[in-house]
This record gives sequence, C-alpha cells and structure tokens, in this order.
Amino acid sequence: MILPLLFLAAVRLQPEAPALELRQPQLAAGNGIVAMTYGAGKSIYFTSSRDNGRTFGPPTKVADGAVLALGRHRGPRVTILPNAILISAVTGNTIAEGPHAHGLPSDGDLRTWRSTDNGKTWKLGAAINDTPGASREGLHAIAAGKKGELFAAWLDLRATGTKLYGSRSTDGGVTWSKNVMIYESPDGTICQCCHPSIVIDGQGRVSVMWRNVLQGSRDLYVSTSADGQRFEKPQKMGTGTWQINACPMDGGGLALDDQGLISAWRRDGQIFVARPGEAETSLGAGKDVALAMGKKGLYVAWSGPDGIQVRLPGGKTPVSWKHEGAFVNLVPLANGSVLAAWEHQGSITAEPLP
Repeated sequence: MILPLLFLAAVRLQPEAPALELRQPQLAAGNGIVAMTYGAGKSIYFTSSRDNGRTFGPPTKVADGAVLALGRHRGPRVTILPNAILISAVTGNTIAEGPHAHGLPSDGDLRTWRSTDNGKTWKLGAAINDTPGASREGLHAIAAGKKGELFAAWLDLRATGTKLYGSRSTDGGVTWSKNVMIYESPDGTICQCCHPSIVIDGQGRVSVMWRNVLQGSRDLYVSTSADGQRFEKPQKMGTGTWQINACPMDGGGLALDDQGLISAWRRDGQIFVARPGEAETSLGAGKDVALAMGKKGLYVAWSGPDGIQVRLPGGKTPVSWKHEGAFVNLVPLANGSVLAAWEHQGSITAEPLP
C-alpha cells in the first residue's frame, strides 16, 4: 500500500517499491473533498482529503491496465460531480512499437471509472472515443460544469494526421455523445504530443485549448462551443509565434474569472499568460505550466531553471518556491487557498501555495 507521510504543511505520497514511481498527479476539489489521481506503473490510483489537503487518506487502486498512457502530461484525470467522482485515462492492451512509441498503447482508448461511494469502489465505463484506438496518443482533458455536465477532448488518430476530437456527457459520465471533430489543421495535423485543456463556464459554454500547427508555427488556439457540438472559429492566444519543426510536448492550461478566459502556456523557453484577443505577458523562463483561479486571483506555477516557480496574485515577478520537482498541478479550494501537487524523485508531494 502507498502511504502518505505528513511533513509540516506538505503531504508526500511515496511508492511501495523504489522502482514503482508515482507520476502525473491531478487534482480536483468539490463536495467537501480534495481528490487526487496519479499513475504508477500500469495502475491508476485515487486518494482524497477532507481537510483542504493537509492530510490524505490511504490510496485506492482504481484500475490496472496492460498499458497505461503516462508521462509528459499524459495519465489519469479526476473530476468531482454532484453524485459521483470520475477518473479518466487512456489505456490499452498492446504496447506500441517504433522510435516514437513512448511506451504508449497501440490500441489505446479513453476510458472512465465512476465511484459513487467517495472513491472506495470504482466501475469501468465504455470508451469515450467511438473509433477504437483513436485516442492512443494518450493526451486528453476533461472538465465538468456547474450542473454536472461533462466534456472530454483528446488528440485523435482515427485518420491521417492528428486532429482534436471531443464528446459530452449529460448523465455524469455514464454515457457519452457521438464524437465531434473540434478542429483539424489545414496543414494536415495539429501538434502531435501537446495535451489539450478544457474549462466550462457558468452558462455551460465549453472552451478547449490546444497547440496548433500552421505554416511552421506551433501556437496555442482556443475554440468555444455553447452546446459541446458546434465550435466557433479558433482564436490564437497571444500575438507572437513559435516557429519550430518539433513537438514541445507542453500544452498549457485554461482558467476562468469574472472577465472570462485566461490561458497560460510555453513558447520556446518562456512561460506566458494571455486572454483571448490581447497581447501575452511573459512570466519567465520555464515549461510545464499550470494555473488556477483562487479567491485572491490567478496563481501560476511551472518548472523553471531553479525548480518550481510560482507567480502569486498581485505579484509582478515569479518566486522560486521549490528547488526540486516537476509537473506541478493546481486546484482552487473552498477555503480560498490553492493546493499544488507535483512529482518529486518518484513520489508525489502536495502543499498549499503561499
């Protein structure tokens, strides 16, 4: 069993064996709990906190997969619904082969597991992608609206070139709609290994962000839909561009406040934040950015040259927070604070931001 250890204000989850690294933590909060999911080897785990992340209970194994997509922003995601907790991940039965296989499943499908007893037991649902193996790249996002509606998006390989597909659920993830193509690039592919991001606003409008490929540039674009079926013309984030003939494997994130959408992402070796239609603001050097809208304002965290960097609400310059750690994830809590979780030497650490 993987047990959490309490170190002052930080909680550390350690593997039961040194070779079994805990990877890609993802957080959600609601209904009086903070939920965390992560991957370890071929398994998906869940743990939760009822004291705003100060302590976490013993982890539960959600599922074992023959091949679990994990690493570089792949891995499971957790969503809290009014009457259930949902975990999503890409799994398959056969490992891919070749120079760019990355340990992914050659037959990967985006699956969900639902729990109606606060994470004690889990039930496997049907694949979200309606073409078998289409989500085998392993990069996806999922979000829930205030009424419990769900939307999932993923990098899709059902045809030549990588496209962005999505699906919605109106019954808490029990069933999913026919897949819709959110976007295909006129250049034949979107960025092949950068994860998408999703937010759903108070009116149920779904916004999806992804890294595009257009005329040699790989920039972030956002498209919004009122119904999760028909998406508006995509809008590029920021005014600059990144000419690069490779995938940076880094997709950024989205958040909402009273003014609407705000995005954070990497261009070259810099982290930027931007709103649709406005110029971007550079925060500093780094990669693998996460953001969350707390009661005090926007929190941003990323991997910088000196470890995990953060920009706090009202701050003009980033603060060097942790000297070690990577792949930080953020979630706003009901008490107004923001909780962070990240990978560190095969373990996962969770701690409130200052």
